[in-house]
Amino acid sequence: MYAQMVDTGVKRVKSREEMSPEERDFQDRVDADIKIEAKDWMPESYRRTLIRQISQHAHSEIVGMLPEGNWITRAPSLKRKAILLAKVQDEGGHGLYLYSAAETLGLSREQLIEQLHSGKAKYSSIFNYPSLTWADIGAIGWLVDGAAIMNQVTLQRCSYGPYSRAMIRICKEESFHQRQGYDIMMTLARGAAEQKAMAQDALNRWWWPSLMMFGPSDDQSPHSAQSMQWKIKLYGNDELRQRFVDQTVPQAEYLDLTLPDPDLKWNEERGHYDFGAIDWQEFFHVINGDGPCNRSRLRARVAAHEEGRWVREAAVAYAQKKTAHKRTAA
Repeated sequence: MYAQMVDTGVKRVKSREEMSPEERDFQDRVDADIKIEAKDWMPESYRRTLIRQISQHAHSEIVGMLPEGNWITRAPSLKRKAILLAKVQDEGGHGLYLYSAAETLGLSREQLIEQLHSGKAKYSSIFNYPSLTWADIGAIGWLVDGAAIMNQVTLQRCSYGPYSRAMIRICKEESFHQRQGYDIMMTLARGAAEQKAMAQDALNRWWWPSLMMFGPSDDQSPHSAQSMQWKIKLYGNDELRQRFVDQTVPQAEYLDLTLPDPDLKWNEERGHYDFGAIDWQEFFHVINGDGPCNRSRLRARVAAHEEGRWVREAAVAYAQKKTAHKRTAA
């Protein structure tokens, strides 16, 4: 999910015989579930993969503030406004945790953000879709954050210590975000006919992009095998997507809303829901920069960064002044 189009730099997984002594020792630690820390030796391709995945995750949290921030001033009540404001603030905090984790691998936050603004780094494809109505805020919380949690819970056990520890706090907050979204959808689904129709429309538009969040099928994701050997990923894209579908169908039924998939049905033999084919052409279209909001999202992020430059400069100046004062007093 947070490694969409991430290239590990490795074309195939090495056998143990092909590994160097350092690589074998490293793999033994990973296999024994001993966390890899910032100062430990690691293969350069492992470090590069982590930088790309963690930074993409951080960028997703920051860019993900935009479709919801768009509705803070238009929330239907003061209570809803306060809840949404708290959620957007949480997302900003998640980005900071993750940028800090990425910095332990040798890149500065400034470098990471420059990669985002230049288009070199990516973020989750889901955030290139617009939030058209208040029901979209419910759908984002229920579906998008629900899909994120499905992936993030496993990341708490990933092999890189700073990343796995950052995920513990993030997962606790994301569970609140999902409940907030589901509560909005429940309120709308139990409201007037127009409100239920709005909830159904939001579900129709966000369902398939939410399934795409998990990334291409495992047989079309050539770098998944290496990430799973390193325990950066613990489960394949298809397994996580199936878990999400199985979890979400009963929730939609409780809301009395219809998932927009005529092929969706319970498979007694598999013990899972079968679902229709995903339009991967749309996924790659969005990933490659041609989604509904790709350009506007990036423009908004760059503008916010530039407009906040004076705050960052003031904070640095204050810290320098405080340090100088302590030295003088000593």
